[in-house]
Amino acid sequence: MQNVQRELDDNGVLTLTMNRPALHNAFDDTMIRELTEALRSANRDADVRAVVVTGAGACFSAGADLNWMRSLIGASEDENVRDALQLAELLRTLNYLSKPTIARINGAAFGGGVGLIAACDFTLASDDALFGLTEVRLGLVPAVISPYVFRRIGETNARRYFLSGERFDCKRAQAIGLVQERVAREQLDASVDRVAGELLRGGPAALGHAKQLAFAVAGHNAESQRQLDEQTARLIARLRVSAEGQEGLAAFLEKRKPDWTGQ
Repeated sequence: MQNVQRELDDNGVLTLTMNRPALHNAFDDTMIRELTEALRSANRDADVRAVVVTGAGACFSAGADLNWMRSLIGASEDENVRDALQLAELLRTLNYLSKPTIARINGAAFGGGVGLIAACDFTLASDDALFGLTEVRLGLVPAVISPYVFRRIGETNARRYFLSGERFDCKRAQAIGLVQERVAREQLDASVDRVAGELLRGGPAALGHAKQLAFAVAGHNAESQRQLDEQTARLIARLRVSAEGQEGLAAFLEKRKPDWTGQ
């Protein structure tokens, strides 16, 4: 794999590291495909007891890669739908994985990076991490990640951060439920090891059933999520090819303020 490192320790804890530190671990279609394949492989592997998702360097994930975003400007609505469904498949695979998942949040997470966090069972963060759902500032919305983020932070906070696009710190992220634990950066690995150790005390089958039980009580599953993904993918595709979305993306790539009044 080009952009994802896989490391399985002797206890069965698999760490998947997004490995594009120079680009703040921003993801493109290759990163999305590799993460999805790695998660599917982990799901089939009896030696894997738990999965940790993290980023290389000082950032968890800045969301979409600039070059990838640039390629979307000229893409058709159908092409954008196919693209969005790839991200939806990644998040659905992560969320409904039969193994416990831990987000090791080693730094900033924006946009789709927040979606990855929200799709994990446990979320542990360095206390200097920053977060943001900044899509509206591009004339877009956090469509594909919205079901996972909404379940994490609830309607009140979703309405605030989906609309404002503001950044917030780790203390606030913990207060709204996105982050479960925040620790000093030098304590992050020890905290992840502690949580993984607690998980390894549970029966492998029981852990999988426990996850499914939580989903059943909440009233959703992978199939119902797949149907919702079709809707969110079409929404983001429609916005990307709209005049406002095109202006927002162009302004971001050109490092200027978007001209919303001309739309």
